Amino acid sequence: MIKEKYVGNMSSNKKNLNKQFAHISSHKPNWIKVTLPTGKRYQDIKTIVDENRLHTVCESAACPNRGECWNLGTATFMILGNVCTRSCGFCNVQTGKPTELDLDEPLRVAEAVKKMNLEYVVVTSVNRDELKDGGSGIWAETIRAIKTVNQSIQVEVLLPDFAGNWSALNTVLLAQPDVINHNVETVPRLYIQVRPQAKFERSLKLLAIAKQQGFTTKSGLMLGLGESEQEVIEVMKKWLSVGCDIITIGQYLQPTKTHLKVEQFVPPEVFSRLAQLGKEMGFKNVFSGPLVRSSYHAKEQAILI
Repeated sequence: MIKEKYVGNMSSNKKNLNKQFAHISSHKPNWIKVTLPTGKRYQDIKTIVDENRLHTVCESAACPNRGECWNLGTATFMILGNVCTRSCGFCNVQTGKPTELDLDEPLRVAEAVKKMNLEYVVVTSVNRDELKDGGSGIWAETIRAIKTVNQSIQVEVLLPDFAGNWSALNTVLLAQPDVINHNVETVPRLYIQVRPQAKFERSLKLLAIAKQQGFTTKSGLMLGLGESEQEVIEVMKKWLSVGCDIITIGQYLQPTKTHLKVEQFVPPEVFSRLAQLGKEMGFKNVFSGPLVRSSYHAKEQAILI
């Protein structure tokens, strides 16, 4: 339920967001700054990933925070290969028909986790819609393999929607990850351009199922694709309706010229305002900023709730 404070401040909050959205620029601003990945720690992480023949969303999705995160000794593992069966307009991961299923991958992820001495692990995957279980079996094995390294390790899973196969989702949940993350990515009106093979309501249902089973849930949204401030607020209300605990809001950045263009660069003050609004609405944690991504400082996001 939305807190009374939020309801009472709706007019003021909306007015502030309206004013700020009205001055959004379509030209890349100076607050979008990315440090090139360098340094010994970065190279150490890259070596571990390469030696274990693993993929990371940091590299495959061209994440702007790769240098910062890897120098902090963290990475987001991407399992089930690096070829996705879907063609989302924003995503830099290769689209195509996957040719194999790597059954040894869970053990190699666990080995990398051990070498990196991680206490909090984020795992994501490509969509494998051609598989009957959507890859959920590998997902479950990966979680269990990581927990075998150390039972105290926390595992956050950034899941696909499994095309609405809730039995596949349950396979993952039975492996007892610590945080269930699934991004809605954008507002419903833009799904046909941004996530053509996905459904907003299906994503909400995944979050609802996980919450009903007692899991901490998390979801994320990109700004800059042509959404309005009211549409963003409506998504936040939808998150609340399914009990979402943690939300992330960041700026969409066009990875290549063939991907969807940036319609607007949202200024930092709008992200700050949305963070304040989210806290007033009752979310346990809100990370909102131009370079915020779903797995950015994930341990900090989860440990604060």
